[in-house]
Amino acid sequence: MSLPPAPLSLAPLSVAPRPSALHRTGAFCARHSVWVIAAWLLVLVAAFAGRHAVGATFGDEVTLPGSQASAGSDLLKKSDPAAGAPGGKVVFHVGSGAVADRAAALEATLGRLRDLPHVTAVAEPVTSTDGATAYTAVSFDRKLKSLGHDYTERLDEATAPARDAGIGVGYGGDLHDIVRAPANDVAAEAAGVGAALIVLLLAFGSVAAALMPLVTALIGVGVGLGVVGIVAGTLTFATSAPTLATMIGLGVGIDYALFLITRFRQYLIDGDDPRTAVGRTTAASGKAVLVAAGTVAVALLSLYACGLTMIGRLGLAATVAVVVTAAAALTLVPAAMGLVGRRVDVLRVRRRPVAESAGDHDGWHRYARLVARRPWTFFTAGFVLLAVCATPLFSLRLGHIDDGADPAGSTTRQAYDWIADADGPGFGPGANGPFTLVVDLAHATVPADRVAARLSGDLPKTHGVARVTPPVTSPDGEVLVTTVVPSTGPQSAGTGALFATLTDTAVPAALHGTGATGHLTGSTAGQLEFRDTVTGRLPLIIGIVLVAAFLLLTVVFRSLVIPLKAVVLNLLTTGASYGVLVAVFQWGWGDRLLGMSEPVPIESYVPMMMFAIVFGLSMDYEIFLLSRIAEEWHATRDNERAVGIGLSLTGRVITCAALIMTAVFLSFTGSPAVVVKMLALGLAVSVVLDATVVRLVLVPSLMFLMGRANWWLPAWLDRRLPHTTV
Repeated sequence: MSLPPAPLSLAPLSVAPRPSALHRTGAFCARHSVWVIAAWLLVLVAAFAGRHAVGATFGDEVTLPGSQASAGSDLLKKSDPAAGAPGGKVVFHVGSGAVADRAAALEATLGRLRDLPHVTAVAEPVTSTDGATAYTAVSFDRKLKSLGHDYTERLDEATAPARDAGIGVGYGGDLHDIVRAPANDVAAEAAGVGAALIVLLLAFGSVAAALMPLVTALIGVGVGLGVVGIVAGTLTFATSAPTLATMIGLGVGIDYALFLITRFRQYLIDGDDPRTAVGRTTAASGKAVLVAAGTVAVALLSLYACGLTMIGRLGLAATVAVVVTAAAALTLVPAAMGLVGRRVDVLRVRRRPVAESAGDHDGWHRYARLVARRPWTFFTAGFVLLAVCATPLFSLRLGHIDDGADPAGSTTRQAYDWIADADGPGFGPGANGPFTLVVDLAHATVPADRVAARLSGDLPKTHGVARVTPPVTSPDGEVLVTTVVPSTGPQSAGTGALFATLTDTAVPAALHGTGATGHLTGSTAGQLEFRDTVTGRLPLIIGIVLVAAFLLLTVVFRSLVIPLKAVVLNLLTTGASYGVLVAVFQWGWGDRLLGMSEPVPIESYVPMMMFAIVFGLSMDYEIFLLSRIAEEWHATRDNERAVGIGLSLTGRVITCAALIMTAVFLSFTGSPAVVVKMLALGLAVSVVLDATVVRLVLVPSLMFLMGRANWWLPAWLDRRLPHTTV
């Protein structure tokens, strides 16, 4: 009797989960390392070729549509096009005697100036009371920036007769757009790269491991600058945009590569083969890089919300650099790791390679236990330190940095000082930044001469006014034009106060009952309106960045407490950085150290730029640290151990990353551009504070004080949030 066949028993097959997209990307780049590296080099060449082909242009012209400065300028150009032409001043000075004593040389110089290309008019010289100083106004048929720095040679040739006769020559007004040499930050970039290499050698202990993050970051920054240049063929970026993009791109590019290579070496030490280690590294640290780069990009792009094109485009330039360097970190760095493999430790400068540390009894764990025993002491000390650094913030004064801050001996500084130190109509400190008052007579109910009489009688009585020129009616009779000269220089607080007084009370009162309306215009008025606009819109930028960061961190860490702490701590860090800037630049503490000639106000848009950049960069470190703490917390539910593990695994790499970024930023304080100095110093200070006071003191102490509450998230919100991890 045959038995029926037994039914087949099909045991379930175990299917390995498919690797993540980042894992597959890293593994692909490791397998095809030569092709990936070659592709990046080809893109680098193409980017710079494209930049050269489109003829990138950069300029610092700021427009505020709808402002009174813009309205006044438009009225003036409409009624008298010649009055609104671009121009500047050529200033003459003699140490003894009078300029008029060398009349032949002066006339020859004026004649040569009239013959220069694009010059439309050269006014009769205005001479000081003692005759030692004189200047002529030179008008052009195009924006001075478009003439290029090479035009300086033509100016020097034209003014040669005066100099040959012993007359000093300086270039004032908007001629600084021509005579100031374009900022050359190659030396600063080289210093930053050199400092970064030293830190990397000390951190990694081998030449190969140190060169990888540096070389990949440089390639990424090069591509980013090429892309910025290509975009600049269509959009006009500020002259500081390439420097800012280089600073940010180099800093984050090296840091992102550093995080990846550190974990790669740890996987090699743990026994993985190189290609597996590359895939695991890209999967594990790649998501943190994406989130960190995304945070920085959101913060920078939020600058567009201020409605000021120049600032928004500065943020765009830096964003391009961050995005490109992040892409390089996720593709070029894995390719380099795959190519080098276990040879990452060749040419060692240390006996044992260093990677991540995860021992339960290492120094970071001991430090964590110390903080756990005295959390209030550490929290109070850290908070007080940040508060002390932020104290100067309460005397923050925003303004525009004028030619008076140029290096001593430069032609622009000489022109500024000669005019400021001389007496007579057209001279004095305020003559370097006068206000042009344009009065619209279209709806006037009284004759123009009565309006002019009101202005001549009332405005000179205003506190802070040195003199008022007689009002002149335009050729078409539509506007009255007069010049109001402040008693203080353009970047003085007194000039800013006078602008507010004239705008709010003095001019409206003088024109009351006449039906005429007045508009203050000119470069100084435009700069002060720009300052006021930036100040008014800064809270909007802060709000956008804070909300975006809070929402992102809530999703990533599935907690409402951790994002709130991160946002508050980063606000404190930014405030402390502002305070240091005020002390160094506005109070003059760092004049000699930074090569400054005198204390200056904080450039009006620097706080807005700094907030976006500082907040984004600070979040980078928060994400890398808190992600490790969160990983251990969810595995053990032991808060003290989680903090210790997080500090241990990230302590060395974040410290090295902060040192590198600080070195890069500090190297740019040698830039001739004061705005670049401010941004570089502010960013360096913020990185130091964030990597020490915030990461080592405030974050762990608050984590211990809050305990399990760190991870509080309402159940209803937990169900609705997308699930992701870093």
